[in-house]
Amino acid sequence: MLETSARLLRLLSLLQSRRDWTGTELADRLGVTTRTIRKDVSRLRELGYPVEAQMGIAGGYRLGRGGSLPPLLLDNEEAVAVAVGLRTAAGSAIVGIEEASVRALMKLQQVLPSKLKHQTRAFEAALQTPARGPRVDPEVLTLLASACRDQEVVRFDYASHDGQDTRRRVEPYRLVSHERRWYLVAWDLERGDWRTFRVDRVVPRMPAGPRFDLRPSPSDHEAVRQVEREAGEAMWRFRARVVVHASAAHVRARMPIEVDVEELSDDQCAFEPGSDDPDSLALWLGFLGADFEVESEQLKVALHVLAARLTRAAST
Repeated sequence: MLETSARLLRLLSLLQSRRDWTGTELADRLGVTTRTIRKDVSRLRELGYPVEAQMGIAGGYRLGRGGSLPPLLLDNEEAVAVAVGLRTAAGSAIVGIEEASVRALMKLQQVLPSKLKHQTRAFEAALQTPARGPRVDPEVLTLLASACRDQEVVRFDYASHDGQDTRRRVEPYRLVSHERRWYLVAWDLERGDWRTFRVDRVVPRMPAGPRFDLRPSPSDHEAVRQVEREAGEAMWRFRARVVVHASAAHVRARMPIEVDVEELSDDQCAFEPGSDDPDSLALWLGFLGADFEVESEQLKVALHVLAARLTRAAST
């Protein structure tokens, strides 16, 4: 006869494999009495599994829907299928479920036997689908997610935006998905500052560790904002310093993305916006709704051209 804990797992597996069971069928499968089945059903309910009972000759048991999700039992094929789906979703940064995919994948990878891990990788390699953003290795994602959770220092080789290869040692804090890319927000131990890294440019060096104590860190909201700001700045080809005759709060409210603004006085501030070219930046500065000065000669030319075009349009 099975021990109680093992029998409960077996009973749960049976209830998940078929919609309806009679008490007699379950008792025969587990080699116990129907009275024991009733006791085991009560134990499952105490653990949060919504087991429904139907009375009468044709009555029996079924696993219903509860108010929260209880743990699920998966056989080998089901576990591989779920892992492949999660790895695909996490690796391609599908909008809306990307971070949840990594959390679920991290939990599954922790208990997945080595044989099933190999099957998962084989399936994923055979079922590659085109991604709209840079593809990220799910193994790297789960490694970094685990390091964030366990507060372990990670070392990795990193290719920066300008093509330089560097070696980093960081205290990982948070993974953020933004614009179909994955980013790691971490404290860079060599540079003594918070930095953001694109995960598709990270090549981990094993092993991870040692563990570290959490230092005062940005909130989740601040971490996302940091990624949005630095990701935007990394893609700018042209930048210029602008002095605005308005408050820093006014400028922050007018710009389409979060920017660093230097407050010079109550009604004057400076910042360094960027864009693909001077013409685009000139257009964006028109949305400031305040007087401003620029130092870049290229930007001044672009502003003159834009001003002349708008003047002609206004006089037509």
